[in-house]
Amino acid sequence: MKNFLAFILLISLSLSFAQEKYLMEGEKRLKNIKMLTEVGENAEAYFSFDGSKIIYQSTVGDLKCDQIFTMNLDGSDKRLISTGKGRTTCAYFYPDGTKILYASTHHFNENCPPPPDRSKGYVWKLYDEFDIFMANADGSDLVQLTNSGKYDAEATISPKGDKIVFTSTRDGDPELYLMNLDGSEQTRLTFEKGYDGGAFFSADGSKIVFRASRPKTEKELEDYNELVNEGLVRPTNLEIYVIDADGKNMKQVTNLNAASFAPFFHPDGKRIIFSSNYGSKDRREFNLFIVNIDGSGLEQITFNPTFDGFPMFSPDGKYLIFGSNRFNKNPNDTNVFIAEWVEDSE
Repeated sequence: MKNFLAFILLISLSLSFAQEKYLMEGEKRLKNIKMLTEVGENAEAYFSFDGSKIIYQSTVGDLKCDQIFTMNLDGSDKRLISTGKGRTTCAYFYPDGTKILYASTHHFNENCPPPPDRSKGYVWKLYDEFDIFMANADGSDLVQLTNSGKYDAEATISPKGDKIVFTSTRDGDPELYLMNLDGSEQTRLTFEKGYDGGAFFSADGSKIVFRASRPKTEKELEDYNELVNEGLVRPTNLEIYVIDADGKNMKQVTNLNAASFAPFFHPDGKRIIFSSNYGSKDRREFNLFIVNIDGSGLEQITFNPTFDGFPMFSPDGKYLIFGSNRFNKNPNDTNVFIAEWVEDSE
């Protein structure tokens, strides 16, 4: 009898370990975490508005740079839905789920654009060749929405189903812009010196959260201007900001003096989850944090010694999806994970 009970206990512990094997110590807000991709560079995975599908970008297999894929919540039925040409980024579902949005360079060149010049340090390249496209959910009937001749990307859609927010360098500085779902009425939203990007609407569509740099010293401004003129951004000091959907009442949420990016509203509209290297000994170590919209109550969510980023809550707030280097099969892999969100972690 004792042996039988010991066997049952062992099986129970094994099942528990299998469910939580991707968690790090201290990650009390997450449970039943699952790895949805296995190899490659997979990131920017976002739920459809009904929470039934995931759209993401991936460099996997024979691909030389990112293309857009969709999959089910359990990681099944992965499908390439972009053209397979050029470089793509920042895909998003339309609210009704019948169409998708993403940025691509394929219409300028079928090959991948060259990587950024890292002799200037760690920089992001804002390729002028990026334009924003709309397509059916299966990738068919591609329609070009922007044609500014400059970087147009990082587009997401309001849950109200009325506006797209995106980043563009069409006026020189990387700023936030709005347009209708069909690409009409493109108007500028932000006007402050510094990079503004990675914007998402709140669940009620009333606010927008985004990452921004605000160079202040003469040296910072000189470095920033030099890089922007070359289509580059140095993302080593980014803070999280919120603004009303009409461009009013911009407020700085974080003041961490770190590289904070990929913010997303909790469905309650009162909190923001984001990725940051705040508090890390190695500036390449990124974890997820959540903070109240007024900047109070900062809480670290993940405790990964490598990289966690691109968090997004499911529309009902029950799940969190994110990209991570944890438990990689290959050194340069980034995979997509989904976990149940634990609201009461006490």
